[in-house]
Amino acid sequence: MHRALWWRDFEFQDGVVTVKKTGARLRLEPGLIGEVLSWFPFYLVVEGWRLRRSSRSGPKIWFAPDRPRPWYLIWSVLHVAGARIAKTPCEADAVFYFDDSTTCGALDWPSGPRAINRHCQSIAKSHVGAVFEQCFGYALNVNPARFTGSLVRKSEANGAHDGRIVQGPCAAEPGYVYQRVIDNSIAGERVEDLRCPTVGGRIPLVILKRRRLSERFANSNESVEVVETHTVLSAAEQASLAEFARAMQLDWGGLDVLRDKADGRLYVVDVNKTDMGPPIAMKMDDKIRVTRRLAAAFLEFLRPAPALEQQNQP
Repeated sequence: MHRALWWRDFEFQDGVVTVKKTGARLRLEPGLIGEVLSWFPFYLVVEGWRLRRSSRSGPKIWFAPDRPRPWYLIWSVLHVAGARIAKTPCEADAVFYFDDSTTCGALDWPSGPRAINRHCQSIAKSHVGAVFEQCFGYALNVNPARFTGSLVRKSEANGAHDGRIVQGPCAAEPGYVYQRVIDNSIAGERVEDLRCPTVGGRIPLVILKRRRLSERFANSNESVEVVETHTVLSAAEQASLAEFARAMQLDWGGLDVLRDKADGRLYVVDVNKTDMGPPIAMKMDDKIRVTRRLAAAFLEFLRPAPALEQQNQP
């Protein structure tokens, strides 16, 4: 995996970096360059894990149609877990459907290995909103033509980070979804997102991401804090998020969750099945701690269920 020429995933032209897979465009600015430079020390730590553990007999994972690059969270989790990327699906202990696209088609699937995210084939915002309403009993997405007041307009596509506030009623534009404005503001003119890494429906920890209110839809953070799940999510909320993950058929990924200041309710605003991380703004010690915790959860998820439990499964 480390030998893959991952820089070929990008095109560089006229000061803009284009991600070939998703079409996302990033302007080469000092902030972006600084984030890349901040990422490299953690990358080197993960490479050290890989070199020390490459000879161990950890589980073998086959990724298709794509392999994760070093900036994806699963890449660092695999190496700290002592797992290896299988050379063929036949030798794999698990097969991971890894595709950055918003919607994915069916994939030829080998029989036998454990399936990860096989049926999570759409993370379009409209689909996420529909599943959220089904599981939580209240709506995030709205019809802009029938809604009066402020709305969030954002692309259906994965990783666009193009949300902006518009006023309804207004005509719906193709390729966009319209959502309620969730007041997730905190003191100091900041907003707070709850990134919930999810492994088999379980949330081992929560990452609090904070940024300026004026940059609420940006992909960068002013500060990042790791907290224990029970300190920010009740048992009932964790159960609802687990139900949501099952309904999305998401075995591995990240949920972007907001808590509305007005009514205290949770809203899942985005689902990431190929989530990146750990976040750039996170301290190195926390990056290592988070990766180790998620690696333990991932290995637990891969562990075969007891025979009695398997018999009771539908």
